[in-house]
Amino acid sequence: EFDELCFEFGVELDEITNEREEAEKMGATEAQLKTLSTETVYKIDVPANRYDLLCNEGLSRSLRIFLGQQEAPTYQLVEPASGKREVMTVKASTKGVRPHVVCAILRNITFNQERYESFIDLQDQLHRNLCRMRTLVAIGTHDYDTVEGPFEYHAKTPESIDFVPLTETDRSFTAKDLMEHYETDPSCKHLKPYVPIIKDEPLYPVIYDQKGTVLSLPPIINGRHSRIQLTTTNVFIECTATDLTKANIVLDTVVAMFSEHCAQPFTVEPVDVVYEETGEIQTTPILFSRTETAKVDFVNSLIGIKCDAERMVELCHKMQLGPAELLPDGETLRVTVPCTRSDILHAVDIAEDIGIAYGYNNIVKKVPTTCTVGGEQPLNHFGDLLREEIARAGYIEVLTHGLLSTHDNYTALRKEEDGLAVSLSNPANIEYEVIRTTLLPGLLKVLEHNKSASFSGGFKIFEISDVVLKDLEHVVTESIVGSKNSRRLAAVYAGPTAGFEIIHGLVDRVMCLSEVAPDEAYIKNSIKGDEEKYRVTREGLVYTIAEGSDPMFFQGRAADILMKRDGGEFKKIGSFGVVHPEVLKKF
Repeated sequence: EFDELCFEFGVELDEITNEREEAEKMGATEAQLKTLSTETVYKIDVPANRYDLLCNEGLSRSLRIFLGQQEAPTYQLVEPASGKREVMTVKASTKGVRPHVVCAILRNITFNQERYESFIDLQDQLHRNLCRMRTLVAIGTHDYDTVEGPFEYHAKTPESIDFVPLTETDRSFTAKDLMEHYETDPSCKHLKPYVPIIKDEPLYPVIYDQKGTVLSLPPIINGRHSRIQLTTTNVFIECTATDLTKANIVLDTVVAMFSEHCAQPFTVEPVDVVYEETGEIQTTPILFSRTETAKVDFVNSLIGIKCDAERMVELCHKMQLGPAELLPDGETLRVTVPCTRSDILHAVDIAEDIGIAYGYNNIVKKVPTTCTVGGEQPLNHFGDLLREEIARAGYIEVLTHGLLSTHDNYTALRKEEDGLAVSLSNPANIEYEVIRTTLLPGLLKVLEHNKSASFSGGFKIFEISDVVLKDLEHVVTESIVGSKNSRRLAAVYAGPTAGFEIIHGLVDRVMCLSEVAPDEAYIKNSIKGDEEKYRVTREGLVYTIAEGSDPMFFQGRAADILMKRDGGEFKKIGSFGVVHPEVLKKF
């Protein structure tokens, strides 16, 4: 029954087990098994973007709302009884390391062992998922009654930060010593992956209370002084971040899930975050909700159902997209997206939720009114055939990243910028400045990262992928995209010899497979001679090889591949040669 409910809701019951069964699979001893529980445990797979389903509170609440056993809650910001909000002051020194912080307070919350474990587990799940292993956001939770505001968020030298971390009982560390401790101590191996995030920074982020007590050293560890315990009744939550949008989503998720355990359910006390450098004041949490619209006909056509608008409104309430209503035009549905549903971005997402609430098993299977035959695009089919043949020639296929730096795309290849590269307006870092216009840098990076491999017998790799070029001429949509994809083939041989003849052989093999005939002069220069007369070719397609001058190759050891169609002029379609040492040094 529960399995069926999970399917109807759009999640998957992966396994029903218990602690003892899991330990048996891992080879635990009989003595260890006796201490473990046999209580049933459900393992459930949830969508990666449904952060509200990552804890027992969120999942059980969503299922109750789906079944109509509970109304979707309304989350409220409640001012403190004193009338004065708590304050977090952000110092200018944090700008270069983790510039953002958002905060909230949960008042009169009641913990038991199960709720406490769920509270900690939700933070771990968010750290692994949305927070990207704490690189984007790090969550800190504290017993509010053990500290005293206002709070300050600083960035200080590692040697000047001294406190007792959560992992210790009474031993104090400087931040510098703590990083070394977490890197080497086996008992703290769960914290080791986070150390590189700030270890090499000149300043470490740290949060203090009014008395100078360290609350946390984000994104590594909280202080022991303010640790959460089963007796905690007021919780102070701070999320430091490099991405403010994700920080707000994380904070909203945590308070929305656990505010149900407060004396006044689903209420949160706001905190004023003051940025000292600009004087800006941000009140958090935002508990951001918004409205989105979707056409009734669009939803019906996308799912393949005939559902009236009034029924859709009811289905939206089952999926926590209420209050929902039909606009006066009678054709548009407007839903309210709560702070827990950051996954709703488009009308398609609304349609998906309506489909789930309607029930996939209730969708009637129909034979399409049109008859179509599916098949590969000719270019993709041709590429797949080439991949198989090149692999048979001893080459290993690789798949490299489509983004790279301007330096790698041009300077490293000894080329001038030609204006064909599509650049990113807001690259994440210098490695993602432009979209590649050639596949060669990617292949050279593969060699760079495989120096330990044996090259004695030759190392052959190839890639057939797209590059992107600026294009303001060809328009296939109502708007000018300004760029186009171009399918390319690149191959590299690295070994004890230059290997010019090996790549030359691959070129001839590819042209043979493509049914392009060699030019008469090229045939006369070949040792195959009359054998070329029996090659299967397409009429009018001819290729030849001529001396090239590409700067990425050795002068005199480079060649251009030329092709002509139906007696026209030869045009360059590719090149090959011995890579210049200056290029190799750059990779």
